[in-house]
Amino acid sequence: MAFASFSEFLAMGGHAPYVWSAWGVTALLLVATVWHARVEQRQLLNGIKRRARRANSWRGNAQ
Repeated sequence: MAFASFSEFLAMGGHAPYVWSAWGVTALLLVATVWHARVEQRQLLNGIKRRARRANSWRGNAQ
């Protein structure tokens, strides 16, 4: 094992602020990416449904 104790592991040999902030930023960006993709997917599906309703109502009025 590289570290003698859990507190040494958390201290990362004096590099803890850099290491843990890098992990935190990475995790935040991954969560933000997933969230953004879901929001865009929802918007796209809502737009497609809106267009389909509009097209169906337009065809219904034309007949």
